[in-house]
Amino acid sequence: MKKVFSILMIASFSLLISAVSFAQDPAPGTKTPVIRGRQAEQQRRVRKGVRSGELTRGEVKTIQSNQKEIQKEKVEARSDGTVTGAERKEILKDQNKASR
Repeated sequence: MKKVFSILMIASFSLLISAVSFAQDPAPGTKTPVIRGRQAEQQRRVRKGVRSGELTRGEVKTIQSNQKEIQKEKVEARSDGTVTGAERKEILKDQNKASR
């Protein structure tokens, strides 16, 4: 039951991130391929951790919460039409912190 719950949580999180990512076609200057790649890698690692039983429900919730915050930062950075170097640096710093 725990495994099914965890898999459902990961699947719903993945769908949420995918929906937000594809909801808008980013304008030039707002593309974030490195950040998007890091998000995809984190999702892969979480799925692997859930499958292997290495992650608990609490850990999955914490990871999901961190990823939602990073996604919000990314959307906010894009909102003015340009993702600045400082915004990219801040998002990457948060991704580094969340990946530990």
